[in-house]
Amino acid sequence: MAAPSARPLALVTGGWRRIGAAIARALAVEGWDLALHAHNAATFDRSFAGELAQLGAAVYPLAADLADAVAVMRLPAEAMALAGCAPTLLINCAALFREDTAATVTAAMLDEHLAVNLTAPVLLTRALADLAANQLSGDDAAVVHILDQRVLNPVPDQLSYTLSKQALHAAVRTLARSLAPRVRVNAVAPGLTLPTPDYSEEQWLRLTALMPLERLACPDDITEAVVFLSKARAITGQTIFVDGGAHLESFARDFVYLET
Repeated sequence: MAAPSARPLALVTGGWRRIGAAIARALAVEGWDLALHAHNAATFDRSFAGELAQLGAAVYPLAADLADAVAVMRLPAEAMALAGCAPTLLINCAALFREDTAATVTAAMLDEHLAVNLTAPVLLTRALADLAANQLSGDDAAVVHILDQRVLNPVPDQLSYTLSKQALHAAVRTLARSLAPRVRVNAVAPGLTLPTPDYSEEQWLRLTALMPLERLACPDDITEAVVFLSKARAITGQTIFVDGGAHLESFARDFVYLET
C-alpha cells in the first residue's frame, strides 16, 4: 500500500478516454488523486497519466470487466490498496452502448446492458459506501453517475441501452435516500457532446440548431457539473441535464439518424 497522499482520491470508471478523461483532467485540477478504470490494461495511456501528473495528481490504473460483479465490488478496495487511502468520490462514466430495438431485443442484450450500465454502478456505490462506513471520518463521500438526456424522452433506438440508463436514473434517488447521510448520490445527464465518425460536420451543425439553446454541450460543460456535484454537500438525489436543452424536446429517433 502506498503512503497516503494529502490529496483526496477519486475513482473514475472509463476514465482514460473521451468524457471520462475530461472528467479526470478536471478533477486533477481540483486537487484530486485519481484511480482510473479501464476495461483492460491495454488501454491505459501513459501520456495521459503524465499529463495528469503534471497537474499534480497521482494516477492509479485499474482494469476490470464491469460485467463481472465480483471484479466490480473489488474496485474501490483495489484503489485504496494502491493509493493508501479510500476513494471519497466515485464517478461512474463507463457504459455499454449497442444497437437494438423492440423488434430485435434479446434477453442476452438486455442482460449485457443492465450488468454494465445498472448493476455495476449500483455495486460500485455500495462498495464505496462500505469503505465510507469503515474507513472514512469527517467528510462524506460522493457518487456521480453519468446518464443520458434520453432518460426523460426516450427514442426507439438502442432499447437495451436506454432501459439500463433509465433504471440507473431511477436508482439515483433511491440510493441517495438509502445511503444518506454519509454518501451523496447524484447524476449528470449529457446530450450530444463529442462527435463520433458516424456524424458528418454538416449533420453536427444541423443537430446543434435543433437544441432549445441552439448549442451542444462540450466536455467542459459536463466536467463543470461533475465538479459542482462533487463539492455540493447539501445536494443529493439530483440529476443535472447538460444537453443544450435536449431533454425538453421529444425526438423521433436517436440523433445519429436525424438531419442526415
